[in-house]
Amino acid sequence: MEGSEERVASISKARSYEEMAEFWDTHSLEDYRDQIEEVDLEVCVKRRVAVDPEVYTEVAERARQRGLSPETVINLWLADKLREVARASNREPASVTQ
Repeated sequence: MEGSEERVASISKARSYEEMAEFWDTHSLEDYRDQIEEVDLEVCVKRRVAVDPEVYTEVAERARQRGLSPETVINLWLADKLREVARASNREPASVTQ
């Protein structure tokens, strides 16, 4: 709701996420069953990989110097490494793109 024109949540009448949270902390959705409708929802879950904090700090600094995000630098480096390993083992990497 932030960053958009002022909107009011239909059930809680909240004008912010904080107001909405306060409302639902003290109310049950069960009490509003007649006001809700079923919707189809598609969720795209991104895979996450844990990176050592010290390594991430160094990557983030190098990325900043290049004007890139740390994620982009990590992906470029991993793609390069996969191509290098594939060449060393005389086989093609599994669809690594830039």
